[in-house]
Amino acid sequence: MIAFAVRNLRVFFRDRASVFFSLIAVLIIIGLYAAFLGNTLTQGMEGMPGARFLMDSWIMAGLLAVASITTTLGAAGVMVDDQNKGISKDFRCLPLKRSTIVGGYLLSAVVVGVIMSTAAFAAAEIYIALNGGKLLSAAAVLKVLGLIILSSAASGAMVSLLISFLKTPNALAVASTVVGTLSGFLMGIYVPISVLPKAVQTVIKAFPIAHAAALLRQVFMEVPLAESFAGAPPQVVDEFKQSLGVVFTIGGEAFSAAGSVAILLATTAVFFVLAVWRMLKR
Repeated sequence: MIAFAVRNLRVFFRDRASVFFSLIAVLIIIGLYAAFLGNTLTQGMEGMPGARFLMDSWIMAGLLAVASITTTLGAAGVMVDDQNKGISKDFRCLPLKRSTIVGGYLLSAVVVGVIMSTAAFAAAEIYIALNGGKLLSAAAVLKVLGLIILSSAASGAMVSLLISFLKTPNALAVASTVVGTLSGFLMGIYVPISVLPKAVQTVIKAFPIAHAAALLRQVFMEVPLAESFAGAPPQVVDEFKQSLGVVFTIGGEAFSAAGSVAILLATTAVFFVLAVWRMLKR
């Protein structure tokens, strides 16, 4: 299975267009933020110490969650390409179990998500530092890497189930466009969650990868929150976190970090089983 996964990784990274388009949503978010979102989000925060550092950390954390979805989807697309070209028929002639082939596709998608999200993490840290912010501590970096793995695993399981219903590159392109467009909204990047209708907020809170974004924001924003809200009442800080999706509230109570981790683990397990079942059935 590992050897087959390595083959899929080589196929994916050899196609530079696929790599680029798997990151197109991330690049669009960066472009929008640099063009006007950054200034828009910091309006009304004049005089607050470290306001730009705070919002840079917020946007970059959400960006990593988006990267975990779009890159795993791009990597899982290798299966669609193999089927379209008839390569999958050749695999059936090899002494490989179907479970090995399916596992190789799933594993390669998760690995691509981890690699690309880690690269995006490094770029995000450089961006924050260049804008006058501070780099994360070693302990915080380890937390982010762990969350990247967890987010990529959950995303890989979800997109693998989606891919199992696609049969042509055109269908994959449409799915990638839709997922890339919606991911920014589902992570609460384009507009703060608090300004959205209650129904939309519920959808965001129910989307598993949005919990990965919230967990990443809690790590990224720990230091800038302490600097920007030094001496502020805890209630003000809590309201700010809730308005930007740093912490989700369900039933009037703040949802714990452990609960978000549990959702991501459950999502990985459930969608992995469904994806394997669907692929083996095909």
